[in-house]
Amino acid sequence: MINGINQQHILLCDLDAFFAAVEQRDNPELLGKPVIVGGDPAARGVVSTCSYEAREYGVHSAMPMRRALKRCPEAIVLPVNMQKYKAVSRQVLEVYERFTPDIEPVSIDEAYLSVREGYETAKKIRRAVRGELSLPLTVGVSVNKLLAKIACELAKPDNEKDIWPEEVPTVLWPLPVSVLPGVGPVTERKLKRSGLETVGDLAAAPLEALVNILGNTALTLRDYAHGRDDRKLTQMQAPKSLSEETTFPQDIYERDYMLATLLDLAEELGYRLRLRGYLTRNVSLKLRFADFKTITRAVTLAEATDSDRDINAIARDLFNRHCGRPPWRLLGIRVSSLEKGSQLSLMITDQEKERHITQTTDQLREKFGRKMVFKAKRLMGKKET
Repeated sequence: MINGINQQHILLCDLDAFFAAVEQRDNPELLGKPVIVGGDPAARGVVSTCSYEAREYGVHSAMPMRRALKRCPEAIVLPVNMQKYKAVSRQVLEVYERFTPDIEPVSIDEAYLSVREGYETAKKIRRAVRGELSLPLTVGVSVNKLLAKIACELAKPDNEKDIWPEEVPTVLWPLPVSVLPGVGPVTERKLKRSGLETVGDLAAAPLEALVNILGNTALTLRDYAHGRDDRKLTQMQAPKSLSEETTFPQDIYERDYMLATLLDLAEELGYRLRLRGYLTRNVSLKLRFADFKTITRAVTLAEATDSDRDINAIARDLFNRHCGRPPWRLLGIRVSSLEKGSQLSLMITDQEKERHITQTTDQLREKFGRKMVFKAKRLMGKKET
C-alpha cells in the first residue's frame, strides 16, 4: 500500500503565522486580536507576518505597513524581534529531533522531515509543539516534498493533512496551477493564455505543447502535475550542542525539587543523544536566581557519554557546588562537544546494564510517549507548581 507504514514519509511542518503567534503566546492580552509584526509604517516598513485575525482584513506578508493599517486600522503593530524568534525556532527544531534526525530546515518557520508512520507522527509532533511551546503548527504528509507542501497548504491553519499519489486526480488536479513550485505569476499567465488553468489541465497537456510554453521547465512541471517529485531532503548540519531547560512558574526554594528536575532534564538529553547517535564530552549547568542573575558552569569529560546517569551526576555536582541560596527561577543542562559513535564494552558491567535499561526505556518512550516513562526518583521532591 502506497501510504503504508513500511515506507518513509515526508512531512512539511509549518509554524502558523510564526512571529505573530510567538507574540500572542508571550503576551496573552494579544490573543484573538489582529497583530502585525513588521517595520515602522512611518519608514516605509512592510509586514513580516500577521495573525489570522489580521488576515481576515486582507493583510498579508510583504504588504506595505501603511496599506496594511488602512485595511486594519485597529491592528496592533509590533517590531520584529528576530533574536527571540530564532531562539523559539531552535526549540521547535529540538522537538522535531526527538522524532527523526532527518530534517531539512527551509526557513525559520518551516522544515521537511523524513519519518515512518507519517500521519501518526504528524499528530504527535503537533501535540508536542502545542503542549510544550504553546504554538500552532500545520503539518502536510506524503511520500515526497511536493505533495507534503500542498497538503500543508490545504490543512492550514493548525491542522494536519495527508495526500497520497493515488489521490492526485481527485485532490491535486482541481487546484490552480499556481500551487505547483516554480509556477510564479509570469508562468501562471503563460499557462492561462494557453487555456491551462488547473493542475489537471497541465497534467493532460501534450509534452510538446508544454515545451513550447515553458521551455526547459516543462518536464519538471509535468512531473509535478502528476504528483511526482524526486527531490531529496538536504540534511540539517550536525548540532553543536543540545540543551534542555525549564523556567519555573514560581520561584523554587526546595533543593530536592531542583535535583528531581535535573534528573528529568538529564533523562531527556540522554534520550535525545541516543536517538541521534551522539556522545557528549561537555556538560554544563545553567541556573537563574530569583533576581534574574544567571550563571553557567561546565565540565569537560575524559570519555564521551550518552548516559542519563553520567549527565545527571555531573549536573548534580555542579548544582551542589554553585547553587548558592534559594530561590531559583530557571534550571537547564546543555551538552556540547558532540561526536558520533557508541560506547562498547567486552564485559557486562554496571554501565552496560544501564545501557540495556536505557534502551528498553527509550523503546517504551517511543511507544507510549516520552512523558509516560521515567525513573521513580523524579517523583521525589516534585510538587505541583
